[in-house]
Amino acid sequence: MSGVEGELAAVLQKQSATPARRLSLDEGKLKNGLGQLVLTLVKLLHELLEKQAIRRMEGGSLSDEELERLGTALMRQSEELERLRLEFGLTEEDLNLDLGPLGKLL
Repeated sequence: MSGVEGELAAVLQKQSATPARRLSLDEGKLKNGLGQLVLTLVKLLHELLEKQAIRRMEGGSLSDEELERLGTALMRQSEELERLRLEFGLTEEDLNLDLGPLGKLL
């Protein structure tokens, strides 16, 4: 056997002698973590929509009827986000991810 083949055989032998490691995953934590991520993204989109609505309102590009519909839709969306946040047992701070040097997300 050449040097490379011998090294490969040694590595394979060592791996087969090492017991397989199992990843211990808590389904509840995974579900909650995914819920936190999704709610964070939806909350971010909601805040962007609110800012865009304010810009359009200040720019005068919305009729009174459009303003009413937009305000109602944003209010319902906010209420649903709050309901889901409570359903997952998350706090407002849980939805404000720390992006390290970039600061907080929201």
